Amino acid sequence: MRLMPLISAALVVSISEPSFAQDWIQYVNRTDFFAVNFPSEPKVQAITYATEYGITLPGRVYSVENGPSRYSVTVVDYADAEKIHTARAEQCRKNGGEGDACQIDWRPDVQGAIVYASWQFFQRKAVVTHYAWYVADLIEGHRLQLTNPDGSHTFAAIHRQGTRLYILEATVPPRAPAPGLFQQSLQFIDEEGKPIRYRSYYTTGYGEEWRFPAPRPPRAR
Repeated sequence: MRLMPLISAALVVSISEPSFAQDWIQYVNRTDFFAVNFPSEPKVQAITYATEYGITLPGRVYSVENGPSRYSVTVVDYADAEKIHTARAEQCRKNGGEGDACQIDWRPDVQGAIVYASWQFFQRKAVVTHYAWYVADLIEGHRLQLTNPDGSHTFAAIHRQGTRLYILEATVPPRAPAPGLFQQSLQFIDEEGKPIRYRSYYTTGYGEEWRFPAPRPPRAR
């Protein structure tokens, strides 16, 4: 996926597209290390996110409403998952628990983050019309499409890069085209604001952040 170059921290610029996209911007966020095209600058809302294994993590939702269409990027930081799970297990043992009741679940919680986020879409009152493995700049994820009760369509992509989970979601009216300008624009950036692309698949389990034995694949940029 080739996208326009990124700009410096926390800035947005107009993008040069045909007339139907003249108002869209490329939004770059160096707090949560991503860039994406939005119809306008998004609202930012701090949230808490309940994981599959019952801990609460901090996150942010970046969202735009554009007429009947809605676009959002939800970012959840799993950086403290190990610490929170370990503290919970220690407290369980102090309270007299033992065995599986006090096990430390941070690894399956992190490893299953994409699957669990995808499962949340399946719980909606909507018909899932597409579900597949997916990559963006060779960073693995899941892709879903849903038809909602009102006939609108939701398109979602879920990835994990580093310690963060990214949930990209767009809902458009019936008979509207797929939100390609939003969907295909997602980029992950590093601490210097440079776009990340690997030379081979970056899959959950890679990364020195989690101290797994497999190293990250080399970057192409």
